Parts: sequence; C-alpha cells; structure tokens
Amino acid sequence: MENPQQQYTKSITFFKQNLKAVKKTLTILSVFRLLIFLALLGILYFFWRNTAVLMPSILVGIILFIVLVSKYSDYKYQKNKILERIRINETELKVLQKDFHFLDDGKHFANYSHDFSHDIDLFGKGSFFQYSNRTATEAGKTLLAELYTENAIDGITEKQEAIKELAKKVEWRQDFSATAAQVKTEVAAKTISKWLKNHSSIINKRWTWLPYAFSIASIAIFVAAYLSAIPSSFVFYWFLVGLTISGSKVKKIGELSENTAKAQDTFQQYHHLISKIESATFSSSLLKEKQQIILGNGKSTSQIIRQFSKMLDALEQRGNLLISVPGNAFFLMDLFNTHRIEKWIEKYRNEIENWFNVIAFFDAYNSLGNFTFNHPNYSFPTINNDQKSIKAKQLGHPLIDENKLVYNDFNIQKEQFFVITGANMAGKSTFLRTVSLHIVMANCGLPVCAAESEYSPIKLVTSMRTADSLTDDASYFYAELKRLKLIVDKIKTDRYFVVLDEILKGTNSKDKAIGSKKFVEKLSASKATGIIATHDLSLCEVANEMESVENYFFEAFINGKELSFDYKFKEGICQNMNASFLLKNMGIV
Repeated sequence: MENPQQQYTKSITFFKQNLKAVKKTLTILSVFRLLIFLALLGILYFFWRNTAVLMPSILVGIILFIVLVSKYSDYKYQKNKILERIRINETELKVLQKDFHFLDDGKHFANYSHDFSHDIDLFGKGSFFQYSNRTATEAGKTLLAELYTENAIDGITEKQEAIKELAKKVEWRQDFSATAAQVKTEVAAKTISKWLKNHSSIINKRWTWLPYAFSIASIAIFVAAYLSAIPSSFVFYWFLVGLTISGSKVKKIGELSENTAKAQDTFQQYHHLISKIESATFSSSLLKEKQQIILGNGKSTSQIIRQFSKMLDALEQRGNLLISVPGNAFFLMDLFNTHRIEKWIEKYRNEIENWFNVIAFFDAYNSLGNFTFNHPNYSFPTINNDQKSIKAKQLGHPLIDENKLVYNDFNIQKEQFFVITGANMAGKSTFLRTVSLHIVMANCGLPVCAAESEYSPIKLVTSMRTADSLTDDASYFYAELKRLKLIVDKIKTDRYFVVLDEILKGTNSKDKAIGSKKFVEKLSASKATGIIATHDLSLCEVANEMESVENYFFEAFINGKELSFDYKFKEGICQNMNASFLLKNMGIV
C-alpha cells in the first residue's frame, strides 16, 4: 500500500489532469450551445414565413439546446467535485506536515464542566479535533465531537474494525466528502427531523380526493366551453372557485413551503450521500449494521428521499405566478402537492432521524478512518481485562512534530497511581495530555501514537486547567475544590483513570501539602487509577506509605548557564528544579 503522502500526491496529479479534460468539454459545450442559439436566430430570420422549415427546426433546436444545458450542468458538477477532491488532497498533504491550524478548531465544543474536554487540548486552536476532523456535514462534525467526549468504553474492538476498513477506502471517503461539499445546507438535519416528526396535517384525509376531482372537472369544463356546450364565461367563474378553495389553506401551505424550502438543500445533499452508502460494500459488523438501517426499507432509501426532494421542488413552484395562479385555479396545485408531501411525511417521519443519523455516523467515522490512514505507524491497542491498565511502548503525543517528539514507555497497573515530579518545562503536563489522549483515542477505536499498546478500557476524568469565575463569584481555589469533588463523586460509581496537574494550587504551601497528600490517599484507596503531576516533593512520601503509589519524574539538566531537558519518563523523584535558575538567568532577580 502506498504511504499517505504518495497517495495524496498521486491523487492531485490525477484530478488535475481530469480537471483539464472537463474544462475542455465545458468549453466545447458552451460553443455548441452558442452555435445552436445563433442557428435558431438565423432560421427565424431567413425562414420566418416558411412554416414547414421553421417549426421542426425550432423544435429540434430547442431540444438540442436543452440537452446541451443539461450536459453542461452535469460537467459543471463534475468540475466542482474534482476541484473539491484536489482541495481535500492538498489539505491532507499540509496536515501531514503538522500544518493544520487553518481547519475548523471546534472550540465551541469545549466544556469546562465535562470530565476532560477542557483540559487535554481536545478542542480549540492546535487541538486534536482540529487535527483530525474532516467531516463534511454539521451533523457529522457534532457526532465526531460526541464520540471524542462520550467516555464510552464498550464495543472498542468493533469500532477498531470499522475504522480499519474505512481507512483503506480512501476513494470512497473522499468522494463522500466531495459530494457533501457540493450542496451547502441551510438548516441542521436535527432541526428538520424534529419539524417533520411534529408536523400537523394541513389537508384533512376526507378531502384528499378533491384536487383529483377538481382537475377532472376543470378539463371537462375546458372541453365543454371549447365545444360551445357551455358559455365561455363559466370558465372564469370556475377559475374564481378554484382560487377560493386554494386560498382557504394559503396561510398554512405558505408556512409549509417556507419550512420545506429551508430543508430542500439538506434532502438534496442527503439523497446523494445515502446513495453512496447504499452502493458500498462493507465487511465490518458496525458498518454493516449502520448500512442496514438504510437498506432495511425494501427499496432504495436514496430514491425515497429523491422523490421527496422532487415533491418539495414542485411545491416551490407556487412562487412562480405564471404557474401557481392557473395551477391553483384549475387543478388545486397547492392542495395536491401538500397532500403528496404530507403522505410522504406520514409514512417516513419515524425513519428520517435514523437515516440522518447514519449519514452523520459515516461522516464522523470517515474522519477516524482518514486519521488512521494518515498514521500507518500508529498501533491499535490490544484490548484486555487483566491487571494492566495501560502498557504502551514508545508512547508519544500525536500533535507534536515527529522530528521533535520524544517517546516514552508507560506501564501502569489497575488501581495504581503515579506521582510525577519535575522542573518547569520538563514535560510533565505534555505527558499527562499524552496519556489522556491515548485513553480517549483508544476508547474511540482509533490507533494510538505508540509502537505497541495493551489497554484495559477505562473512563477518563481530569483536573488540569481550573478556571475561576467572576460571574459565579467563585475563587480559583473554590473552583478547583468543585472539580476535585466531581472526581471523588465519579470514582464512587465507576472505574476512572484520574489525571491531575498540580492540585490545590490556590492555597498556601503547607495547606497544599497536607491536603494533596490526603487527596492522593483517598484516590489510591478507591478503585481508580491515575497520574498526578506536582512540584511538591513532599507528596512523593505517599509512595513510602502505600504500595499502590509510585514516584516518577522528568529531569532538568543545568550546566552553567545552560538549561536542557531530555523529556524522558523515569522512575524516582526529581532533584533539579529550575525556577530560581530561570529567574536569575533572565535577570529578573
């Protein structure tokens, strides 16, 4: 298999060649369209009085013109998809070089009250979400954020198999994204689903026959008036009757039309995307399960949605007075189209949300598959339920440039705690986020930045970036206590991996030492597992008192005026701190 860079470079070359061919075809079609138009003008000028030549020539010319316009639209659609495929592959080449800060950062998904999303650079500029997200729909983007934050530890093996399969389907994934990009939706799929589910019928079922009967009556009146069987004025009176009947529902149908107009783009987009899911072949159980939701109707779901999209198009014609006035006067067009739409809603209203959810699922999982394809050297954790919580070889942070990344082995047993000391900038906080991301990625079914990993699924909870709140009249210290209380409540009900960075920062050193020690003792006495970074060396004494606590550190090297770090995770207690050195070296003291 080609490596990602080769794959993307090859794709860009291929699609740029295709783009040239499509542009050439568009130019030819434009020229032919112009020539036919000029030919029609010439025929009108030279054969104005010759009906035998004029009428068939105009008919053939109009047909050819319409065919060329249709072909031009098809090739323009192809051109836009090719441009999108080029953009997709160029983006991936940039991301492989860790140039990804121009992508959507998903910062609105960050939530301080969440178990970990605020602490581990999951959302925001330079975040894991910004690095990995390639969703093409809003629903897919929202679901991807939910997958990263749901803290679910079930079905990881099934998730892994689905992601592995999608990682190999580069062409399918990119085509899915490029197709979605062709239509910009105005309203969220969830909003449309809710509206359809709660829609109240406008046309009473007892009167659904009326548009059909009225249309037949209108045709009969036209024929009778043409044959002079009835006065021609009767057509006018019938015209007023039709407008009166149609006008009785004009307000409610207007509201329906307004809602459907907003939903139309979404149904057009989803019709294409569902078609791609229907035609794909999947082998993993999770992907087949999701695909079956689409295939379970006995007929093509994409065609069902396409039919609805056409119904919405027909209702939208009510805005064209040349069509809507005679259409409503003689055929009750609005009532007819509304009945068709409501009949469709009645039949499928309870399935629409499931269809939309399948689209969001594949859109979100395409991002996970793309991430996996981009990192062939990452490893899928082996899931076990023995005493090892995490045993990772050459563990690294996925967002750090590989040329600068330092890897560490990490092996922690269930219900064990590591107290990690180290100087400022030595790598403690980065390591805490590395371990946290390993857990989040493993729980999502993603490969992790490690040569090997054995993992016993566990939920994550962190306290690393406490924030005070002036509006809530909460001090920094009180905000931190609330966070620690949340952790204590969590570990009472389930198994958690706890990650703490310098707890009780908001109080004096003596108070902090006593409180921190008691808190670590409480954690280690529970069924939790975790790591705690601190500058307080007295906290390391807990390891002498409890077998489940061990000390690790990151070293700082001071050589004259030079300060350096190796960022290696070592067993023991840090002896070199650098705050006073930095103050003196920078001329602050």
